[in-house]
Amino acid sequence: MATEADRRKKRTYIDRLHKLASRRVPILAWLPKYNSEKFLSDIIAGITVGLTVMPQGLAYATLAGLEPQYGLYSAFMGAIVYVLFGSCKDITIGPTALMALMTHDYVQGKNADFAILLAFLSGCLQLLMACLRLEMRKVRLTQGTQAMSKMKDVKLHVISKKSVNYQRIIAKAIWLISTARNAIVVVTCSVIAYKYDSSESGSPFILTGPVRSGLPPFSLPPFSTQVNNQTLTFTQMCSELGTSIILVPIIAVLGNVAIAKAFMNEGKVDASQELLTLGICNVLGSCASSMPVTGSFSRSAVNHASGVKTPMGGLYTGILILLALRLLTPYFYFIPKASLSAVIICAVIYMIEYEVVKLMWKSSKKDLIPMFVTFLFCLIIGVEYGILSGVAINLVFLLYPSARPTVHVDKYTTDCGAEYLLVTPGNSLYFPAVDFIKKSVGNAGIKQGSSQIPVVVDCRYILGADFTAAKGMKTLINEFSSRKQGLYFYNPRSDVVTVLKGACGDEFQYVSTQEELSYLLSTVQDKSSQQLLEQTHDKLHASLTLNNSEMIHRNARGSCHELSEVTSTLLHATAS
Repeated sequence: MATEADRRKKRTYIDRLHKLASRRVPILAWLPKYNSEKFLSDIIAGITVGLTVMPQGLAYATLAGLEPQYGLYSAFMGAIVYVLFGSCKDITIGPTALMALMTHDYVQGKNADFAILLAFLSGCLQLLMACLRLEMRKVRLTQGTQAMSKMKDVKLHVISKKSVNYQRIIAKAIWLISTARNAIVVVTCSVIAYKYDSSESGSPFILTGPVRSGLPPFSLPPFSTQVNNQTLTFTQMCSELGTSIILVPIIAVLGNVAIAKAFMNEGKVDASQELLTLGICNVLGSCASSMPVTGSFSRSAVNHASGVKTPMGGLYTGILILLALRLLTPYFYFIPKASLSAVIICAVIYMIEYEVVKLMWKSSKKDLIPMFVTFLFCLIIGVEYGILSGVAINLVFLLYPSARPTVHVDKYTTDCGAEYLLVTPGNSLYFPAVDFIKKSVGNAGIKQGSSQIPVVVDCRYILGADFTAAKGMKTLINEFSSRKQGLYFYNPRSDVVTVLKGACGDEFQYVSTQEELSYLLSTVQDKSSQQLLEQTHDKLHASLTLNNSEMIHRNARGSCHELSEVTSTLLHATAS
């Protein structure tokens, strides 16, 4: 029996270990099912994405202020690593326009070591976030939705099986041209530039220039560097990078998870796994001279439209980039920088959703404020500060209702004829709102309740309370008690009752149903009426007692006066 129990425990342990390995290294789950059909689909998609990422990598490296080959270094390492750890078949990891812009702000005037160290530190922070399970659960999918719409537009070129063969060929050719348009434009412009450069007049274009051939050196990221004949230590390099160490990885995670949610039609996105994968891509990429990378919307849409079946397509993309580094770098010299700029524009132009302004204006005008503030600050100050400004303004909009909730005051009468004020706060009882709610309830009791009518606080929207709010409610209860005005709480949650009861004690009075409220108010009204009657009776009795004493005093004074007159008359007669 003991042996059988041990076997079951061992089998259970092995199953759990296998599930954990399959979840954290997804290639173990789908690789045994890999077949020739998936291979053909993946290699077509991988080559298509490779033709897209090569000009984009050169362009994004130039945009980041680096030499062009660094864009290719970043592209192949991210694509290959994602094959092992990626959970979404459509995502392609590599350089993007946003990462290039943010890198440029901290690499400008320095060397490439700062970009490589930034990639390493970003990966370390992302791995830390993955270990702490700090995944971004709520991500706005605006750009992901736009990428999906682009993908659907590309799929419209596919012709049904009933079409004629030549129509299918034409459709496939159009689809291939539209998908590889970046590579076609770059090759065409490079040929034109080469022809001009070979002539006596020289090339009228600004060319990319020499691109280093071969693979990058594989080593640890630089923890020190030389700038202007001065050696900067790791601490000094981190000081130069500043806030980008925090902002770059967070923005990269947001973009990557948004793409995963946009393309994951079946199943649930494992945000922790995506965070882990992105961190590994950046850490290992920094060992191959990579700049910070994340998922690309445009390339992921191309990958999906190309019919990719598994993440193995990234391996073929990486192999194609390695071949380009080995064989095609001499020809990259003649690529005009204007064509690379066009590649960047084409990659991001579809992400501009100008039509959303009209929708926001119709639905919620205040949402336009963080939108335009982010846009202007990104143009004037910088991308990271623009994003932070938009986030800060949005946080203000989110916190303001918590500090200034809506408070509705209505006057009601129970079936027994008891009047009361019903005050309904629109938010929970937390410290930002306690002063405002306390002031609103107090003013309602004084002005609308004439300091007499009982006040009932409707707790239907109060989902929680803290100790600071409970102390504020205790002060409010004492104020109502001092002027002998009732304050009651209607239908509070059990956790709210626990917090308020702990701070206020027995002075906190609450009811859970309308019948209890009616009975309480009628009882309070009867007590008030009885007390009023007793007070009136006491006043009347005191008034009668006072009148009797005055009459007795007046009669006594009259008798004494008469007696003194008689006495004086007798004395006068005796003297005579």
